Amino acid sequence: MAPRTKLRILVVDDDEDICLYLKEFLTREGYSVSTATKPLDALPEVVDGKCQLALIDVRMPQMNGVEFLREIRSINPELCVILMTAYPSVEGAVDSMKADAFDYLLKPFELDQLRQVIQRAVRERGLLIDTEIRVNRLVGARIRTVRKERSMTLRQLARKTALSVSLLSQIELGKSSASISTMRKTAVALSVPLSYLFDGV
Repeated sequence: MAPRTKLRILVVDDDEDICLYLKEFLTREGYSVSTATKPLDALPEVVDGKCQLALIDVRMPQMNGVEFLREIRSINPELCVILMTAYPSVEGAVDSMKADAFDYLLKPFELDQLRQVIQRAVRERGLLIDTEIRVNRLVGARIRTVRKERSMTLRQLARKTALSVSLLSQIELGKSSASISTMRKTAVALSVPLSYLFDGV
């Protein structure tokens, strides 16, 4: 795995068990995580700009999540916020979107759902660009450039490499990491040295 600048996530939920559960999961996912059971305890981290993403429960006794989100917006308009609630309502969803929440997760949610929402936030908000993503994009762009210079379609490249059009498309778009074997086949099909595809990366 290529090195990654850690995304710092703030979890705010009045249920300490949920804070711990999410912290353990997100830490395993490779994120740097801090937690707070009270919104006001979390404010210093928002003010300091230490976190790039916050997971905030909607129903809390001291200040509800939407109110806290509005407070956050007055301090840090760029912070990406995902609201969580076990008590969904149309009004709550509308309020959260008006307050510029990135998403609105209904509890209990699957951890994979949370993983996907965070990954989407990273992509859409440009929260961080890790080394692996950067390399994938650069290599993909190099392959696409060489292929077009050769006036070769994706389908033709797929035939020459015995790889699927779908996989090659994902690689060119930088959305998928290619194995060394795949890269070697691609380099041979494009009549370039394997090292050329990584030149300057």
